[in-house]
Amino acid sequence: MSSGAQWAQQYGPWAVVAGGSEGVGAEFAFQLAEAGIDLVLIARKPEPLRDTADQCRARGVRVRELAVDLTAADAVTRIAEATSDIEVGLLIYNAGANTHSAEFLDGDPAAFERVLDLNVRTPLALIHHFGRPMRVRRRGGLLLVGSLTGYLGSARQTVYGGAKAFTRIYAEGLWLELRDYNVHVLELVLGVTSTPAMARAGLNFDVPGLVISDPAEVAREGLEQLARGPVHVISAHAGSPALRATTDRAAAVLASHRMMQKLLATAPRAADAPPAD
Repeated sequence: MSSGAQWAQQYGPWAVVAGGSEGVGAEFAFQLAEAGIDLVLIARKPEPLRDTADQCRARGVRVRELAVDLTAADAVTRIAEATSDIEVGLLIYNAGANTHSAEFLDGDPAAFERVLDLNVRTPLALIHHFGRPMRVRRRGGLLLVGSLTGYLGSARQTVYGGAKAFTRIYAEGLWLELRDYNVHVLELVLGVTSTPAMARAGLNFDVPGLVISDPAEVAREGLEQLARGPVHVISAHAGSPALRATTDRAAAVLASHRMMQKLLATAPRAADAPPAD
């Protein structure tokens, strides 16, 4: 059986992709469409969302578009209502981002709350909603897109990095709870990836030794690893020093900070990183 047929059997007939309009999210959508899985694509901006949806329809699947701000209080309710008449076999939560890039004591507490909404509260609520029917059916998949930022503390990413560390441990526990129900759970850990959101952030991609992943390869690897769980670091970044920082944490954090300073050298210091959708 081909991988596409296996995906359709385990994760069909419908998949929900949050943050599905561009970058890695769009590549997830394209590859699932090639496998014949119908799609619900969610993002804030309707124009790129429609473009990606149309490209998926051209591959022969049904697509529903839902322009939703995932930090909004009614986001989960709107998504639940929009999918109440279909069977969702796969949830991909690709919408996490550092939407308030500020040093903690100088930042806006309400804006940090929105970082937590986007990266913790909303994905957990969606997993609770879609995961329970998957457990009853004894098949399905839940994929959270994580970040290497969740392995080491970073200046201006204190809340975001903490949220990503939380979701990694959460995914491991959820994997344990669902492993006997044939519901696959994975946190897919990304490093620097060549996406429109990263380009808009003005990152310096010319840092010597910087490894940059391709969105299509990230999505392919994520779907292939979903059945293995609970955490998979994209292979291009599997050698990251952050993954081996188990003893001298201060030295590791400082070394990571110096690399981040180089990466952010061309980005406006006061600007928030744009959401990855």
